[in-house]
Amino acid sequence: MSSANVNNKESLLRVDDLVMHFPIYRGVIRRQVGAVRAVDGVSFDVKRGETLGLVGESGCGKSTTGRTILQLYRPTAGSVHFEDVDLVHLKGEELRKMRRKMQMIFQDPYASLNPRMTVADIVGEPLAVHAVATGKEIQERVQHLLELVKLNPSFASRYPHEFSGGQRQRIGVARALALQPSFIICDEPISALDVSIQAQVVNLLEELQEQFNLTYLFIAHDLSMVKHISDRVAVMYLGVIVELATRDELYARPLHPYTQALLSAVPIPDPVAEAKRERVILKGDVPSPANPPSGCRFRTRCPFAEEVCAQSRPEFREISPGHFVACFFAEKFL
Repeated sequence: MSSANVNNKESLLRVDDLVMHFPIYRGVIRRQVGAVRAVDGVSFDVKRGETLGLVGESGCGKSTTGRTILQLYRPTAGSVHFEDVDLVHLKGEELRKMRRKMQMIFQDPYASLNPRMTVADIVGEPLAVHAVATGKEIQERVQHLLELVKLNPSFASRYPHEFSGGQRQRIGVARALALQPSFIICDEPISALDVSIQAQVVNLLEELQEQFNLTYLFIAHDLSMVKHISDRVAVMYLGVIVELATRDELYARPLHPYTQALLSAVPIPDPVAEAKRERVILKGDVPSPANPPSGCRFRTRCPFAEEVCAQSRPEFREISPGHFVACFFAEKFL
């Protein structure tokens, strides 16, 4: 999908002020003394048929956001509307039915597959659990799914340890496709793979998206790959989204100092341009999500921070059509 057409599409998923805090307990009586603010007021939407990239440093809350959207973690506050249904208030059978439409591809292809199950059992399990197929029908469906992800159907009787990392991730993709979902969260699906295999998996995801009109939330910290696959990109820092724009807009005109720092670290395949480019080196360490800074989360490392940044949290506002930034001084970068 071209970035220009993204904003005209209808929203499949809408996240409003999503909060996920993990309590910290201490002492013999397990008294709560604080909380890890992994996700602290995140809002965005994902258009039908698009790929929204979610990027940021390790530990900023990207994966927690994905798992909270699917209700693998029950949010502390906020709402998650999928096809205009608020998942936060669903329980039991109602939530189980909605989960058929939403799936996840996990980061680690070694840990996400049960070593005691064959490929046929792993890929066929969602079909059996949701009672959408039985017996021979499951076998036929598994073989078809393996063909879709470019694996030999005869591999169905093998175990995960007999496959490479790239092949295991394809098995994970086949499992995610089993229930014919409309929305898939890709939680850093290529970070554990060799560089030569990463492109193959990303190309496979793009082909499947086009074939089945899938919608992706693509979580990663490889900005080059995110630029390749995403229609829009959201930048996350310490539990909050600091910038959201179409891919071309964000990479051409980043308006948040953190986004500028991230993009300055992406290599350019042009020695002349690379030599002239000015790197933005951030000072200090990322603060603890258990004790984040007051006001703007990024102010302790921001070269442009002023007193107002410590006093209040910047509004996540629309600077130009489709370009949202949480920064008091975003206009100076226009």
